[in-house]
Amino acid sequence: MTDDWAAVARAINERSDELGLRQRDLIERSRLSKAVVGELSRNAKPRRRSARTLEALSTALDWHPQHLSAVLAGREPPAVGEPVYRPDDVPARLAAIERQLRGITEQLGELAAIREQLDDIKADVAAAAGPSSPGRNSATR
Repeated sequence: MTDDWAAVARAINERSDELGLRQRDLIERSRLSKAVVGELSRNAKPRRRSARTLEALSTALDWHPQHLSAVLAGREPPAVGEPVYRPDDVPARLAAIERQLRGITEQLGELAAIREQLDDIKADVAAAAGPSSPGRNSATR
């Protein structure tokens, strides 16, 4: 997949608007030059930028440091608080997967508990309804 600098520009502009940041604010927060911030936000002179440049802008926009790198590559950006890792950093990626699996396991446990509660409620309702009268068919219950 090719780099999508237009998506990076859209993301920067939408997030700046969302946060009420002017270009001057973004320059101060990112500590990048006016030229670099302007080129990226206008998608002027699309060219390879350092990971640090995109990280500085991502952080200035209150995103995960690798947010704009993910947007550039057409990937789902990581959430704030997720670990920062290099693509070749297998241990960090495995740690992230383990955290996600723990979260999924916790959610499954919560769903199992809810199912048990629903089964209990179903049994209580059935007991409260009492035994069905002989001679009544199931359509009239």
